[in-house]
Amino acid sequence: MAGQIGSALAVLAVLVALAAAVVAVLRLRARRGIATAMQRATYDVLHTASLAAEPLRAGLDPGTAAKAVRHLRVLVGAVGLAIVDGERCLAYDGRGAHHEDQLIAAARRAVQTGRSVVLNSSDLPCDRVDCVVRGAVVAPLTKPGGAAQAALVAVGDDQPAPGLVQATLETARWAGSQLALADLDSSRERLARAEVRALRAQISPHFIYNALTAIASFVRTDPERARELILEFAEFTRYSFRAHGEFTTLAEELRSIDRYLTIERARFGDRLQVRLQIAPEVLPVGLPFLCLQPLVENAVRHGLSRKPGVGMVSIEARDAGAECHITVEDDGVGMDPALFGAPPSSSDSDEGSHVGLVNVDERLRSVFGDHHGLVVETAPGAGTRVSMRVPKFHPQVRA
Repeated sequence: MAGQIGSALAVLAVLVALAAAVVAVLRLRARRGIATAMQRATYDVLHTASLAAEPLRAGLDPGTAAKAVRHLRVLVGAVGLAIVDGERCLAYDGRGAHHEDQLIAAARRAVQTGRSVVLNSSDLPCDRVDCVVRGAVVAPLTKPGGAAQAALVAVGDDQPAPGLVQATLETARWAGSQLALADLDSSRERLARAEVRALRAQISPHFIYNALTAIASFVRTDPERARELILEFAEFTRYSFRAHGEFTTLAEELRSIDRYLTIERARFGDRLQVRLQIAPEVLPVGLPFLCLQPLVENAVRHGLSRKPGVGMVSIEARDAGAECHITVEDDGVGMDPALFGAPPSSSDSDEGSHVGLVNVDERLRSVFGDHHGLVVETAPGAGTRVSMRVPKFHPQVRA
């Protein structure tokens, strides 16, 4: 009997030791990870919100609503949740979908008035014995400073409590801000397309006039040279006025620049010297259409054309890990740094000067972010150096 008791105590001691070891491991893991329930809850909310934000940032339609609605329902804590644009239900997740018509009518009122609506069981009559719907909270998805374009409808299995009302309102306010950011992204893309059209209109008139004048000067003296320049000019204009695509590759942009410089050298002769230093591995890099050529044109038009004697334009593109670093430099007359970005005045004798640089700077920032604008180094009499950093891979760029 004593032996059995001793064996039992030994087994019990082992079990206690194992339990202590498990507790120690769990405590160690808690220290390494999220240690408290509040921190875990905060993480869960932020993670769920990030999952809902991605489709909302793409704009509101049935597809994006379907991806966002289940995550929004988790944030609100409702038994059912719908996103309604005022006329139709874009997406529904959870229970209570058979009340869709009633919820759409309530959402229409919320969208039109911009005010939330709380529905009780009397507002949602139903003849189904298994229906769990006892109320709903309808909150308009209002963009900051704007009108509502849709509504968030949270369905409850009890009369709407203050907690459900507040959670729905706050979630709707947050979702509305995400939709506002989606509109901002869309407007930036439209602005970028408009700026490309404006840039084409700006650079074309003076260049076309100068190019045709240069070609005309060779028609009698060197017809073969005139023919080559006409072909180069035709290819240059075909690329500049192409109708498809907001992006291009560095290789295509450099080919167009080569044609541009060929025509300009016909005007300037030996006064215009060009130096290229291009790393072959960055030639496929995608970048906004017509974002490099204006820098070269600025160097020739505003830097070297006013400089007596020979002038040099240097174009460099080098591999910098995840980025491509591009530099356009001239040893021309330079400019006052304060003029960069300043709007041209009607009294300025060089009205429109350097507008192309501002245009490129804005388009680079709109595509790659504010940290990828132009860096301009210049001073009167010291030439101009313009640099940009272009990511080798970016989800928005499809050349």
